[in-house]
Amino acid sequence: MVWDDARARAALRSVFDAAVAAADPRRVLASHLPEKPRGRCIVVGAGKSAALMAAALEDAWPDMPLSGVVVTRYGHAVPTRRIEVLESSHPVPDAAGEAAARRILRAVEGLRPEDLVLALMSGGASALLPLPAPGLTLADKQAVNRALLASGATISEMNCVRKHLSAIKGGRLAAAAAPARVVTLAISDVPGDDPTVIGSGPTVPDPSSFAEARAILARYAIVPAPPVAAHLAAAADETPKPGQLPNAEFRLIATPMLALRAAAQAARELGLAPLILGDALEGESRELGTVLAGIARSVRAHATPAAAPALLLSGGETTVTIGAGPAGRGGRNSECLLGLVLALGGAPGIWAVAGDTDGIDGSEDAAGAIAAPDTLPRARARGLDAAALLTGHDSYTLFAALGDLIVTGPTLTNVNDFRAVLIA
Repeated sequence: MVWDDARARAALRSVFDAAVAAADPRRVLASHLPEKPRGRCIVVGAGKSAALMAAALEDAWPDMPLSGVVVTRYGHAVPTRRIEVLESSHPVPDAAGEAAARRILRAVEGLRPEDLVLALMSGGASALLPLPAPGLTLADKQAVNRALLASGATISEMNCVRKHLSAIKGGRLAAAAAPARVVTLAISDVPGDDPTVIGSGPTVPDPSSFAEARAILARYAIVPAPPVAAHLAAAADETPKPGQLPNAEFRLIATPMLALRAAAQAARELGLAPLILGDALEGESRELGTVLAGIARSVRAHATPAAAPALLLSGGETTVTIGAGPAGRGGRNSECLLGLVLALGGAPGIWAVAGDTDGIDGSEDAAGAIAAPDTLPRARARGLDAAALLTGHDSYTLFAALGDLIVTGPTLTNVNDFRAVLIA
């Protein structure tokens, strides 16, 4: 069986699409719903999939009186009949997000034990719910958020800080809903599927502390504004800890591993031997690209850790550390892919795709890109210096010039990064 360029590209796009489809809330949400309550059912939520999750809930419970409000990223709204959908900014929070967070808190006030709160959480929820703790402003939180995004901090570290600057995260939403029962239905976009990290855990107990938040800022040499420093130092209002939210239950409805397994099945149907390297790979994007290139070379030369034709699959969330110089266009997936391209140096018989399952790599209009054995020579023919573009965090420019971007538009779900390396 011959794997030419057209066939390899089609296969990579097919497995990417299979991974995204596996996390579609219209497919998976209904089977995870709890019993209908005797009292009211209030729906709240946040994330890039919040509106589609709300619509899927309305379809699953057509005879149940539902009310409530969810917030999603600008451009991610879908029509709903009973649940209100608001929009706000991601990844840097804005005033619309703050207003939405206040609306959500008000929606769960004054409930009774027989009432049910369904919390619909997905990737992006943390930035979309920017409700500052007392004494802080949205501008304070925005400044910290920008610094964290540029620092190379992991998503877990960023969310630890966010929780301790928030009036709604770190279990505070579930505490506000008591004594009502709170059931969270979540699409995981974080390595390890940690409920406390997904959306900064508005409905789950928080094991982290003010001291940890201070240590993270110090680790990345981030000097916060005086009100933020004073708030973190005072540590006056800790988040609810494990055992303190008996009314709250958490259910995962889609995860990175679920998406990888769907992609693996699609690969088998295409005649490829899939190998899932893991769903929680982290680290610098370009460095992971180098590692994946090394594994691909081993497959081709030694049939280890798999024999060709093979497909190496991985998920997780890498980071891009922006230095002092100017940065170009790109996200962590295209940067990872360009790192792989440079490490392979045009090695034959190896293609790859890297993309964000939400359809947006960083802040660009593409989900990611596809790389081929001829990516480097085609780039040189257009006068593009791939190494310089990688140094300048400008991977988008290269793949856009070659016509190799994957543009899906918002997928309305998010199980984080998806990478597949095809070795013929």
